[in-house]
Formats: sequence, C-alpha cells, structure tokens
Amino acid sequence: MTDHHSVVGGSLEDFLEYLGEKEAVYGAAIKQVLAWQIDEERKLQALSKSDMAEKMGTSRSQLDRVLDPANIGISLDTLERAARSLGKRLKIELVDA
Repeated sequence: MTDHHSVVGGSLEDFLEYLGEKEAVYGAAIKQVLAWQIDEERKLQALSKSDMAEKMGTSRSQLDRVLDPANIGISLDTLERAARSLGKRLKIELVDA
C-alpha cells in the first residue's frame, strides 16, 4: 500500500509531482488555456471557423484540433498561425520552476 500521508497538507503541485503527473497536467492545462483564448478571440472578432482556417492557410478540421482543449499534440507553428490569423502573436517564455 502506498503511503499518501507524506503529501497531506502539501500543495497540489507537490501532489502531482509525487504522482509523477505534474508535467502532463501542466501541458494539458496550457493547451486548454490557449485553446480557450484563441476561440474566445475568434468569437469576439465574429470570425467563423472556416474563415479563420482560411486565414491560417489550413483546413477546418486542423483548426478544430487547435481549438480542442484535450489535443496537446499541436505544433507551436500551428498555434502561432492561429494567433496571427487573429491579429495576435503567441508569447512563450521560460520561467523558473
């Protein structure tokens, strides 16, 4: 039986690290936020998915993958094209762990 008491009272970050899932959870959370921000901006600009895909130079199905919060296999290039199609830019930075 695994002793989970060592993480009681710790942070969620500590618990995820203890489970070995911290990086996966962070990656999924980042993609969810990006997908939400891109889709909200698309809606704010009253841009249809088809029109946005055309501005990106891609298919509607590829755009649907970009907007799918669970799909973490999207390249940075594709995310950058999505941002540019909305008149935005993608900002990525390294921060201390």
